[in-house]
Amino acid sequence: MASKGYVNPQLVISVEELKDNLNDESFCIVDTRPTHEYLSGHIPGALHLDLFGLSLINTRKETYDAFMWMIAYLFQQRGLDHTKTIIWYENISGTKASRGLWFCEYLGHSNTRLLDGGFKAWVAADGAVSTEGVEPPEVPPFPIEAKRSIHMDADVIHTSLNQDDFVPLDTRTDDEHYGRVARAERAGAIPGSIHIEWLNNLDETGAFKSADELRQMYETVGITPEKQVMCY
Repeated sequence: MASKGYVNPQLVISVEELKDNLNDESFCIVDTRPTHEYLSGHIPGALHLDLFGLSLINTRKETYDAFMWMIAYLFQQRGLDHTKTIIWYENISGTKASRGLWFCEYLGHSNTRLLDGGFKAWVAADGAVSTEGVEPPEVPPFPIEAKRSIHMDADVIHTSLNQDDFVPLDTRTDDEHYGRVARAERAGAIPGSIHIEWLNNLDETGAFKSADELRQMYETVGITPEKQVMCY
């Protein structure tokens, strides 16, 4: 992935690299798509864990700690081995696979990657496809070494809004940002938010844009490295 110019290229893995190392026993591959899509064809050996319905309304410490304990337990039950490199994918470089990667990072498992372009890119590159379900292996408990600095609860966000170097980044759709659609209790956006829908990070194939393209897009709206950016 060095060709895209990322500062942290280890966060993603290309289809070519995964194809070349598909039998690498140090990899744990996780398919986050809906069950029917997984059963109709997936990357051979991939475990299944649909992360779409896992969310939390109250993100204050006590509730959030309990939620993340549940996530760690779920990872163990689904066979995710924390001693391996955990690779997440969905149909494109999407939000469910990204959520899986973020959960790993928060729990303290930094050895995790996202398949750039997802299953769509895999199929386009003639990657092998299996319709056999994978039984989750028995694995040790998923440890929690919480990286609290990468999460912000609502109270902290609220007190940060008047800081010049703090930027709330709204990654939702236009309709959600401008209050035409409400998927929360109230419609609208956090005051002062900059809006870039997450799909704008991807090219026409569903893979991530290059570092230069992403950097230009964010700098144009005032998101620069010296600022603290809170994505939601």
